[in-house]
Amino acid sequence: MARPAGDFDARRYFRGDVRLRFHNVGTQAMRELAKRVHREHREQWSVADAVRFADLLIADPYLETKGVGIELLARFRRTCTPRLLPVWKRWLARNHSSNWATTDAISGYLIGPLILTDLRLAPRVGAWARHRNMWVRRAAAVSLIPSVRKGAALDVAYKVARALHADREDLIQKAVGWLLREAGKTDPARLERYLRQHGPSIPRTTVRYAIERMPDAKRKRLLVITHGR
Repeated sequence: MARPAGDFDARRYFRGDVRLRFHNVGTQAMRELAKRVHREHREQWSVADAVRFADLLIADPYLETKGVGIELLARFRRTCTPRLLPVWKRWLARNHSSNWATTDAISGYLIGPLILTDLRLAPRVGAWARHRNMWVRRAAAVSLIPSVRKGAALDVAYKVARALHADREDLIQKAVGWLLREAGKTDPARLERYLRQHGPSIPRTTVRYAIERMPDAKRKRLLVITHGR
């Protein structure tokens, strides 16, 4: 399934990660494989079987193999329960998802949809923002995005943002900016108040990501307010 050598090099999207390996299989091909596995086994497998399968694949060094496990398990999401949160957190904390793509897939396809089924889970996941592992911290932000897109869990989202402003990891600041941008789509006035209130304490990367979809004049004004230029 791999693309010819030199046709595509996924490594350019993952600077600095020397452990991650690539088959150079496109996203669509990976999803089709997960779909085929699901179609062949959905009548016999429970969600527990799918978790065991994904648990093997997520530990593989190849990005696409990890992705197949996540995509397959996501097809069982209707039967996923909060009991799986510790499993997904373990994947993150043990660096089985030590790249932004795998972390965001776990967050967006598994954790985020589960939070939407029970918003009481949002503070539990939001508390991960204090975790020592950066991928767990990134998941704390990205997992809330499906909820804030629907105008839910906004209080938790802003609390997570505040907790992560001091984080020195660039991938964390980009995730926080993404979270704030999505929160601003449902309540733009609240986002603007937040940026004005906390100003220079918010990293510039976060601000840029948070305001990139705003009108040009407003974006420039908020940059001046938050960082003086």
